Amino acid sequence: MTTWHTLWDARPGWLNTASYGLPPRQAYTELQTVLDQWRHGSSDWKPWDDSVARARTAFARLIGAPAADVTVSSTASQINSTIATALPERARVLVPDIEFTSNVFPWAVAADVETVPLARLAEHITPATTAVAFSLIQSATGERAPLADIIAAAREHDTLVIADASQACGWLPITPDGIDALVCAAYKWLMAPRGAAFGYLSPRLRERMRPLAANWYSAPDPTTAFYGMPLRVAADARAFDLSPAWFCYVGAAPALELLTTLGVDAVGAHNLALANHVRAGLGLPPGDSPILSLAADPARLTAAGITAATRAGRARLSFHAYNTLADAERALEALT
Repeated sequence: MTTWHTLWDARPGWLNTASYGLPPRQAYTELQTVLDQWRHGSSDWKPWDDSVARARTAFARLIGAPAADVTVSSTASQINSTIATALPERARVLVPDIEFTSNVFPWAVAADVETVPLARLAEHITPATTAVAFSLIQSATGERAPLADIIAAAREHDTLVIADASQACGWLPITPDGIDALVCAAYKWLMAPRGAAFGYLSPRLRERMRPLAANWYSAPDPTTAFYGMPLRVAADARAFDLSPAWFCYVGAAPALELLTTLGVDAVGAHNLALANHVRAGLGLPPGDSPILSLAADPARLTAAGITAATRAGRARLSFHAYNTLADAERALEALT
């Protein structure tokens, strides 16, 4: 096992990254420094704004995409709502029957939504399917979407592919190949403060979209767009930026940069090893997700000092870079 946990100040037994991730010490320190500057008025805002560019660049590196194709926002649902402007009238959007509402409600407002089991998404894509929207990793169960099958079926019918990476990006190697939009709330596996979110928007998708929340930060050079007409928006994904919540990005930038240093492949292997250690101890087959959904009494976990979540009536445990073998053993002891 790694010694990565020394880069965090995580309390032993925190197995709840699928709810929110813990900041690496460097991210917490940078954020505290900026909060102190804000408190005293000892800094201009422009150094804080530099964190947005750092975070955008780091996210782009994590998914292997050009930074020009990445938009910044505050929530995944806001990005999805803007993507919905690309849908024609009477559009049909296919989603899994168990999907987090931030990747359901934006489509339900804008289109007709059809729900099917996650494992059968690909076979239900037809020429009438305008878009298919799904999470790469299902938040309640940790189930992986059959991405390759979905992309293949979507290409056959010219269907837009909209993937939510909020429970995947940071531990699962991801590329945008075959994906039109990859949306990610950064406060989980990317370990940023809540209020930072990223979206990869393919050029073919952007051609169909409207910058629904156009603002000064959407301009080619925001520092020259403080006042007045004419309308001017960037030619790339920055046209869809929200005006950033600076402090969230001050915390996001060093967290994402650390992930690029550790390597997503290595982080994923670490996380899966811990999750599968618990699975093996419970007599379960190995899995392909660091999220475990178990029929267990949450009170037993709490009594053992384990912080987990309850989703769909089951205990949900999730392992990340700051967790150790001791965390896995503590969970096993509580569960057995």
